[in-house]
Amino acid sequence: MIRHFTTALGAFCLCSSAFAQTSESFPVRIQVDAAKPLGQLRPIWRYFGADEPNYATMKDGKKLLGELGEMAPKQVYFRAHNLLTSGDGKPALKWGSTNAYTEDANGNPVYDWTITDQIFDTYLVRGVRPYVQLGFMPQALSTKPEPYRHHWTPQTKYDAIYLGWTAPPKDYAKWGELCYQWTKHCVEKYGRAEVETWWWQLWNEPNIGYWHGTQEEFYKLYDYSVDGVRRALPTARIGGPETAGGTGGGSLNKFLVHCVDGTNSVTGQKGTPIDLISFHAKGQPKFVDGHVRMGISNQLQNIDSAFSAIAKFPTLKHLPIVIGESDPEGCAACQGPQNGYRNGTMYSSYTAASFVRKHDLAAKHGVNLEGALTWAFEFEDQPYFAGFRVLASNGIDHPVLNTFRMFSKMSGQRLNVESSGAIPLDDIVKNGVRKQPDVSALASLDGKKLSVLVWHYHDDDLAGPDAAVTLNIPGLPLAKGKAKVTHYRIDETHSNAYTLWKALGEPQKPTPAQYADLEQTGKLATLGTATALAIKDHSASLDFPLPRQGVSLLVIEWD
Repeated sequence: MIRHFTTALGAFCLCSSAFAQTSESFPVRIQVDAAKPLGQLRPIWRYFGADEPNYATMKDGKKLLGELGEMAPKQVYFRAHNLLTSGDGKPALKWGSTNAYTEDANGNPVYDWTITDQIFDTYLVRGVRPYVQLGFMPQALSTKPEPYRHHWTPQTKYDAIYLGWTAPPKDYAKWGELCYQWTKHCVEKYGRAEVETWWWQLWNEPNIGYWHGTQEEFYKLYDYSVDGVRRALPTARIGGPETAGGTGGGSLNKFLVHCVDGTNSVTGQKGTPIDLISFHAKGQPKFVDGHVRMGISNQLQNIDSAFSAIAKFPTLKHLPIVIGESDPEGCAACQGPQNGYRNGTMYSSYTAASFVRKHDLAAKHGVNLEGALTWAFEFEDQPYFAGFRVLASNGIDHPVLNTFRMFSKMSGQRLNVESSGAIPLDDIVKNGVRKQPDVSALASLDGKKLSVLVWHYHDDDLAGPDAAVTLNIPGLPLAKGKAKVTHYRIDETHSNAYTLWKALGEPQKPTPAQYADLEQTGKLATLGTATALAIKDHSASLDFPLPRQGVSLLVIEWD
């Protein structure tokens, strides 16, 4: 039956004895030392976002938000552009609006929180909290109010989006009051204790076309934003600057200098409060010789340089950092052959390999990485698997969403991992994964549960041999006995609705039965049933094959 598509094609017996290796596989030895904790494994994966805020309140948007919230209720955060943009609330590609601010005939502010409330209500009832972006400029406040709204499509020049909503305000005091009134309303509606758990941040990528003012004008906007939010809620957590390209050519550093030593435009005093440091990091895929070649090194270089810059500020390096957009490339709504990685398992394996290096880079620089925000959501009423960077298509989950489901099953202490197939950190930052594949793992121990996430990644979207993985686990708390192993898998035939959709003939109007099969196949799948694992002398060992661009999660539990 189609409903058992993933299990039927991919099941095998997971056991501690070695399986027969073929000439098409290569050996990889991974050791997870359960007696060598490295500190708490932080759930940096639980941040998401999108350009279009209004999709959240639509049918498939609600469904996907519910799936995100289920992974870590009240710990998942969502960031959206256009929360203060003027308009009728109807979404389009790279567009959204709430009409929160207008002015009457005499120039007096008129606030309307109807749509912003609908958006935040939709988040909160599904266990997702706002990562509130103060942006963009309402038309009535813009110094360049016309033209204001764009009508961008993937065939349009990208710069066509940068219209009146990118301009500085005609009155900074009115902007500050808008921030105050919105925060005050949120506290009154949702309660102080709830709003204290949110993040607030100003704007998006002010070092490129999203901001058509000077950097000094942006600092002024930040000062007024902080003042407005903090007047309404003195304990609010607010920061920035969400620069594009890591340090943004020095923009991140200059912003932090302003926060520490600059003159505050509101108070006239030295410095401006900052509770969160944020920047963006993107990869750089290309279409080369008939296939996609990812650019993981570009993204990791963005992160490495930004962490290095932040670490140079003694009074700031302890602050939480959120990589406010952290993705394989820069435009979720764009299409093209270089983005052919998005529907299948290359996106999921890239995510596994890159997220673990974010942990490693934070440790290298001694900074406080709170989160890495995946700028991918869904586009309502678009064709199935249309090549956008999304987590789901028409309510059907993409394989990458299952990588986050795997992350959500890991907790406790991060464990030391050594892999014969791993690309060293400095090498992958500098060169990416262009020669041998990167096969390694992330592991955690939480009481009587040990979890090991293993990936087999390569920058080139080409066929390659399986990795024949031998996983050794010394130092277990249990001296001897039996443990239960549950093996979750993402590959061509597991946790992968895209493969099934292609097998069904790529229907744009699936029958109800086909839709149900696609929906089920998009969930996180296991390789067969749970099996027993022998533990002896505080150690265990097991073998399994892992195909190229595949990801496995092994959850080992004992009494």
